[in-house]
Amino acid sequence: MAGGVNLGLDDSHAHVQRSGAYHYHGIPTRLVRRLARANTLVLVGYAADGFPIYALLGHDNPEDSASPVRRLRSSYRIRSGRRPAGRSGPGGRFDGTFVQDYEYVEESGDLDECNGRIGVTPEYPSGTYHYVLTDTYPFIPRMYLGQPDNTFLRHRRRSGGDPGLPPGRPSFRRPPPLGRRVPPLR
Repeated sequence: MAGGVNLGLDDSHAHVQRSGAYHYHGIPTRLVRRLARANTLVLVGYAADGFPIYALLGHDNPEDSASPVRRLRSSYRIRSGRRPAGRSGPGGRFDGTFVQDYEYVEESGDLDECNGRIGVTPEYPSGTYHYVLTDTYPFIPRMYLGQPDNTFLRHRRRSGGDPGLPPGRPSFRRPPPLGRRVPPLR
């Protein structure tokens, strides 16, 4: 389940699209288990903008590799109140079923709006901006800090468009919006 909708996810929170592409909707648990060592950050990949992606953990003091490692917290929370009903929405209480049920609350967690932060990592001992997969929303970052490389934009030239899109939809997909800029590590 993802957002209350059964997507047919496997035990690594992923599934295969109709196009044949395998992608994640949550933490790639089997990969993390395979790579994990006690109290260390786990590099699981790189985002389309080139920044590294780590799973769950980070240093308590992001500028000090000798500081304790702990689970990092997202800065998103479920909105209070009710969703609009009718043509503008499904109605009902905000409960986490939909992406729109969440709001970013600056500095309420460890991570910025892109679910990342600047800090030292084993691969970047001088520090870098990096995304973090979390065990709460947004799980996987939903916007980029940097500019995604053009090779990540999908173009389909054959007739009929992309088989992963409903009929009548364009086959060109734009990346998520750019996130806000963060200051460099001191």
